[in-house]
Amino acid sequence: MISYRDFTKRFGAQRAVESLTLDVARGEVVALLGPNGSGKTTTLKAAAGLILPTSGTVVLGDPPRPASEPGARRILSYLPQKVSFPDALTGHEVVEFYRELREAPAERSLEVLRFASLNGAGERTVGTYSGGMVQRLGLAVAMIPEAPVFLLDEPTAALDPDGLCAFYGLVEHAREDGRAVLFTSHQLGDAERLADRFAVLVGGRLVAALTASELKDRLSERGVMRLRLASRPEGLLEAVRRVAPAALWAGDSRGESSGRDKELIVPGPASLRPGVLDVVRALGVAVRGLTADEGRLDTLYRELVAESEKGAHGEEVSS
Repeated sequence: MISYRDFTKRFGAQRAVESLTLDVARGEVVALLGPNGSGKTTTLKAAAGLILPTSGTVVLGDPPRPASEPGARRILSYLPQKVSFPDALTGHEVVEFYRELREAPAERSLEVLRFASLNGAGERTVGTYSGGMVQRLGLAVAMIPEAPVFLLDEPTAALDPDGLCAFYGLVEHAREDGRAVLFTSHQLGDAERLADRFAVLVGGRLVAALTASELKDRLSERGVMRLRLASRPEGLLEAVRRVAPAALWAGDSRGESSGRDKELIVPGPASLRPGVLDVVRALGVAVRGLTADEGRLDTLYRELVAESEKGAHGEEVSS
């Protein structure tokens, strides 16, 4: 439904996006992640037909058509990062304007206002709305056409709790209806909760594209189990390392202990942990406490960004 092929966009000498190839299928939700200035908004604007590629292609729909064509725009709904509406209009009037523009049925106005939790404020003027309510009004407008393609730029940035609930409902509803959803976010919790795949942009380049299953595996690899032990017999660490090579005593990155330390740290996936516990029990060591932390998306994200920036710096030095 959404397809980028070697998409590149430059603004003068400034490279915004470089050689991006990415697909979003029908019924799929893809989160586009990256630090500020990484090209996320440029990527969405290209799919919305608001900017043209410097090179490469961006196509939408089935059959596919260039994003810049009017036919492609008719099948998408785009929510920009910042929305604004005339202060003098009521929420209902704003929705009605866009409903008529998109030629949606009359009953759609009340449906989207209700879904965005604005049905009680529809007759108030936009000038009396809070920032969160304005953002919810933007969500309501984006929902009007029931388009097969959704492009949402930082949709949760200014949302209040009611707006977050509406956004989660919008994405789940779109997935169930077989629509393609591409959204950007700095809220990694929202991305992890909603997305089927995750694409990470750094400096305009795609540095990682992970399915939810692949992400789960990557996060599992970054998990840590901590064991508080009653004693520290000779040879325990060596035996544990045959199962979990990265195991170490707390307080020393070399795996050594001061003699007082009896906390064993076992980095790695959860699949290693039963074997480690078997080793500890076989040596007759009592476990006084156990905690296990799974890897976090924000930690993995920072690693990917740091690796990419380090690689880019190396290219600059070599050139």
